[in-house]
Amino acid sequence: MKQFKNKVAAITGAASGMGRTLALELARRGCHLALSDVNEAGLAETAQLATKLGVKVTTAKVNVAKRDEMVAWADQVVRDHGKVNLIFNNAGVALGAFLETVKPEDFEWIMGINFWGVVWGTQAFLPHLKKAGEGHIINTSSLFGLLALPTQGTYNSSKFAVRGFTEALRQELDLENCGVSATCVHPGGIRTNIARDARMDNSITAKTGSSAEAAKRRFDKMLNTTTAESAALQILRAVEGNKRRVLVGPDAKFLDKIVRIFGSWYQPLTTYFSRKTMMG
Repeated sequence: MKQFKNKVAAITGAASGMGRTLALELARRGCHLALSDVNEAGLAETAQLATKLGVKVTTAKVNVAKRDEMVAWADQVVRDHGKVNLIFNNAGVALGAFLETVKPEDFEWIMGINFWGVVWGTQAFLPHLKKAGEGHIINTSSLFGLLALPTQGTYNSSKFAVRGFTEALRQELDLENCGVSATCVHPGGIRTNIARDARMDNSITAKTGSSAEAAKRRFDKMLNTTTAESAALQILRAVEGNKRRVLVGPDAKFLDKIVRIFGSWYQPLTTYFSRKTMMG
């Protein structure tokens, strides 16, 4: 995918954050858009901004955790636009919880959106990308798909799963030589609403002595390194270069090196710093 003009891109989680900035940057490059989210008000706002840039924009309220909704949306995108060339499986949520007591419904919620949303998006759109003759799948993992942190075990589980899924997918597409490729995105701290909208389990307060709001503020401060606009540019450059993986932001690049150098010994370091920040 050397250029985006007159291509069609589908983006999940397009109501805000990286989804919105990806949509607007693609629109500036002449790429038509199919946008989805569960936040209809934010989605309409993104669509309005993108339409002003002179491209065709369609929207749909889609729960990415539901396979039938993703398949129906993919089919509708092709009916509306005639083709689809890119799918950005970008929608994501966060959950702070200790793994010993995390509620099953909360674990299922985060896996449904962060992991199964990527799987369903890939399966729903891949046949259409192949028919278009040129396509790219962009799956959002995380810095937390490269290293783990205490209280982020559910998020880690979902993002490590996205990483493994996408790396295997890329190899399968390479084997097929079908004109479609895949990139796994590992953002570090991006200035979006994901931390402020995160769920916080009662175990956070019980075991650390701090409130859920304080935990959200810590998480938000940690995820405040790179602007969503800068992240979008880095991701699109990776797609243009057909990169297998893109580390977004200086923190992602630095901590990836730490894990590569120290191996599993990075864990005592993160445990130490987590104890200092969470428990004083």
